[in-house]
Amino acid sequence: MSSATKAPAVNYHGIWAIYRFEMARALRTLWQSLVTPVITTSLYFVVFGGAIGSKISTVGGVGYGSFIVPGLIMLSLLTQSISNASIGIYFPKFTGTVFELLSAPVSAMEMVVGYVGAAATKSIVLGLIILATASLFVPLSIVHPFAMLAFLVLTSVAFSLFGFIIGVWAKGFEQLNFIPALLITPLTFLGGAFYSIDMLPQPWRTVSLFNPVVYLVSGFRWAFFDKGDVSVGLSLGVTALFLVACLGVISWIFKTGWRMKN
Repeated sequence: MSSATKAPAVNYHGIWAIYRFEMARALRTLWQSLVTPVITTSLYFVVFGGAIGSKISTVGGVGYGSFIVPGLIMLSLLTQSISNASIGIYFPKFTGTVFELLSAPVSAMEMVVGYVGAAATKSIVLGLIILATASLFVPLSIVHPFAMLAFLVLTSVAFSLFGFIIGVWAKGFEQLNFIPALLITPLTFLGGAFYSIDMLPQPWRTVSLFNPVVYLVSGFRWAFFDKGDVSVGLSLGVTALFLVACLGVISWIFKTGWRMKN
């Protein structure tokens, strides 16, 4: 009688080893990982809250200082998720230890879970710290706290996966910052982080709907104030679609060995 084929066991020790190493690296660079983004966020409140907030008291019935909080968190979340994950996988490539990882009894899925899990964890912690910092400047109330946490986790994981792809793609340190600096940050500023796209005249409002960051910021802001520029279902769908697309690209990378084995 033939025995049933057993599914391969998950190497939790391997996942934990990668995750713990990446978290330890973040603790060694605590100033860069946490303190600097918090200081930057405080400066945003001083500049935007003080300068623009004195001219625009409310946006959609929400005080301007409170209105920009989801956008500030999302700005830090996107950039830090990409940065943490891309650096995490790039350094093994740079030092050559990636070949040890590829030959170790750790599957591609387990490697991705370790690196992306650590990057997402750091981004989530950073987002919560920025939220706590923001509450010192402006009054905050979260209408849908569970939805806020869901968007926080989903966005962190999706863009950590994207950062993993960038880390595999990059051939040098300068390329690690190429996409975050020249693509993600401008798209975030143009994605309604500091204003509502309803304030834009046509055709710019329609053009803004082609910016994927609009849907991330809008969904996250809905969780705070029960209102957004687009429907929350569409925001969730776009975020989930981006996550699935990143998983597909990473699956192709490990199947072909693109820039991992050569």
